[in-house]
Amino acid sequence: MSARKIIIDTDPGQDDAVAILLALASPEDIDVLGITAVAGNVPLPLTQKNARTICELANKAHVGVYAGCDRPLGRDLVTAEHVHGKTGLNGPDLADPTMPLQDTHAVDYIIDTLRAHPAGTVTLCPLGPLTNIAMAFEKAPDIMEKVQEIVLMGGAYFEVGNITPTAEFNIYVDPQAARIVFKSGVPIVMMPLDVTHKALVTAPRNDAFRALNTPVGIAVAQMTDFFERFDKEKYGSTGAPLHDPCVTAYLIAPDLFSGRHVNVEIETQSELTMGMTVVDWWRVTDRAPNATVIGDVNADGFFDLLTQRLGRL
Repeated sequence: MSARKIIIDTDPGQDDAVAILLALASPEDIDVLGITAVAGNVPLPLTQKNARTICELANKAHVGVYAGCDRPLGRDLVTAEHVHGKTGLNGPDLADPTMPLQDTHAVDYIIDTLRAHPAGTVTLCPLGPLTNIAMAFEKAPDIMEKVQEIVLMGGAYFEVGNITPTAEFNIYVDPQAARIVFKSGVPIVMMPLDVTHKALVTAPRNDAFRALNTPVGIAVAQMTDFFERFDKEKYGSTGAPLHDPCVTAYLIAPDLFSGRHVNVEIETQSELTMGMTVVDWWRVTDRAPNATVIGDVNADGFFDLLTQRLGRL
């Protein structure tokens, strides 16, 4: 089978960086057409810079990076420096990128790319707030039927919230955008906190990254060292959850994951539960399923895949 063509939409973030690296290390499985940056974990000037930094770390400076929306639809931007540090990539000491930022706006790039490819051949992989994707769908509704699939990291059901008591960060930052995407009719695979919190970077797993003894392996180990401090204190877990690489790993090895095709609605009215993903896991309503919500992962298989592929870079 030919490599799956994807656009990565991202707000790096250490875990976004690892997801991008896994994709760039897997050309037989994934053809990264471009990377679009959105405001989220840190503001847009940093997310677009961080995306280029990661491409250069992987020696993949030919991949185009496009800056997109710098704020959510109709809400103030909420960021997560308390998790990712001031730069978004705190941990390793990485050089500023020299590869250029593309001139085209990310929303226009998404539209143009989908229109240029046959229907059902491009997958969108959002790793942050869904602002760029929603804007593209609103600006060019014709592209929705051309998307093969959306595989995203966001939301929760039993785990509930990590930024408010009821909301996961990516959905909370722009719930209006998330609502547009989940009502688009495009096939969606959702990686919620419930599965990403099973993909924990324990000390032995981080040692395996460091033991690669490459710039990529060492940088990933340093990123997760930084990242885990917040999560271990917050959750009392044995390591930091690697949220976004679950998206990339699913594209490469979907058999590592399992879930259910159910209905997901996005709360956009109540400030108390703003951004909540209301997942009908037990199918107690008659609302039509609109997403495959992943609930479990073979964590050992996931980290074996990740370590092996990162060793290529």
